[in-house]
Amino acid sequence: MNPPVLTELALAPVVAMAAIERMQCSEIPALLARMLASSDGARLYMNQYQLFTIAGNPDFALEMQGKALEIETLYRIEGTDKPAIRLLALMGAGDTTDNTPLDYLIENSDIRLDLLYVLPGQLLPGAIPDHDVAITALGISDKNRATLEWMETLTASWPRPLLNVPGRIMRCARDGVYQLLKSIPGLVIPPTLRISRQALMRVAAAQMPIAEAYAGIDYPVTVRPMDTQSGIGLCRIDNAQALAAYLETYSEAEFYLSGYIDYRSPDGLFRKARIALIAGQPYICHLGISDDWIVHYKSAGMREHADRRAEEEYFMKDFYTGFAQRHGQALRDIAERSGLDYVVIDCAETQSGALLVFEIDNRGWVHATDYGDIFLYKQRHMKYLFTAFRAMLVKMSLGCDV
Repeated sequence: MNPPVLTELALAPVVAMAAIERMQCSEIPALLARMLASSDGARLYMNQYQLFTIAGNPDFALEMQGKALEIETLYRIEGTDKPAIRLLALMGAGDTTDNTPLDYLIENSDIRLDLLYVLPGQLLPGAIPDHDVAITALGISDKNRATLEWMETLTASWPRPLLNVPGRIMRCARDGVYQLLKSIPGLVIPPTLRISRQALMRVAAAQMPIAEAYAGIDYPVTVRPMDTQSGIGLCRIDNAQALAAYLETYSEAEFYLSGYIDYRSPDGLFRKARIALIAGQPYICHLGISDDWIVHYKSAGMREHADRRAEEEYFMKDFYTGFAQRHGQALRDIAERSGLDYVVIDCAETQSGALLVFEIDNRGWVHATDYGDIFLYKQRHMKYLFTAFRAMLVKMSLGCDV
C-alpha cells in the first residue's frame, strides 16, 4: 500500500476536551454559540462530541461523532498557532475509553495535535496534514481489533516516525497482558482468561469446581464483561451462588475471569497508583486511596479526605527515590515486553511488597485538570510528565531511538 500524501492543510480547529473541562458553567453558553456559528457541519458535530462527552451525555456524544465521521475523518485540536512539534494521532471511532486522551498531555504546549480517524477497510484521505511524528491512539478491545489490524496495514510504510505501532497495542488485551508479564521477577499479575457465558454458567451450576475448570484460578475471583472500562460490570465473586447471581444481572456473551488478590494495606484501605512509562521511564500520575478494592480516583474520596491527599502528596514527592526504585527493574521489563513508547500502568503493591499490575494500555487518563487549591501539589509532577512526553516527541521527530 502506498504511503500517504503529506501536505500542509489549514484545518478549522475543534475545542479540546481538556479546555472544556476547565470551563465554568457560565462559559458554556458562549462556547455553544461559537460552535453553532460555524458553517462547517463536520466540526460542529465533532465539537458537540467533545462537549457532551465532558457534560456526561455519552450516547448523544457518540451520535454526534458518528455524524462527524460520515463527513470528515481529519480534525485539528484547538491550541497553539505556532507549533514547534506537529503530532498526528491515529484514532478510532469511540469514546474516551477507546483512544489515548492526548489533548490532556499536550495542554498549553507548543504541540499541534491533529486527529486522523481510521475506519476499518476505508482508505486514508487523499492528503493528510504533514507532521513530525505520529502516534497510534486507539486502544485494544474486541470492537477495536479490526481497526487496529487495518491501521497496521496502513502504517507499514509510514513516511514519518510512528510511536506505539498498532501491532504492539494489540499486546495489551487483558488476557494477553497476563501472558506477556507473568514471568517478570518481582511482579504479580492475576491469571486472566476470556470465558464464554455458557462456560461460566456451567461453573455457576457447580457442575465443575472453578479451580478444576481453570487451573490457577479459585474463589474469590473477579468477573467483568468483555470490552468494559472504568470498572463497569467488574465484581468480586466468592462462590458459585454469587456467580449465578452475577450472570442473572449481566447478559453479555463473553467475560474476563481473573484471580482476586487482596492488596489492602494494614489500615484496611486499598491503594492504587497510575504510572506512565514514557520512552521506558516511569512517571507518577496519581495515587488513589479507597475503602473499596475497586479504586477509582474520582470516587475514592481524595477530595473529602485531607489525610489521603497528604499521603498522595508524599507518595508523588517520594516516587522516584521510593516506588520507582523498588520496582525499577519490573517497570523496565514491562516497557521492554510491551514495546510501547507510551503506556499507562494501573498498579499497587502486594502485602509482601511485590509490584501488583492490574492493567497496562495506552488509554489511561493522564491529566492536570484537578480543580481547587487542594490538589496543587500534583501540578509540578504532571508538568514533569508532560515535559517528558514532549521530549520523546522531539527525539522521535529527529529520527532518534526513544
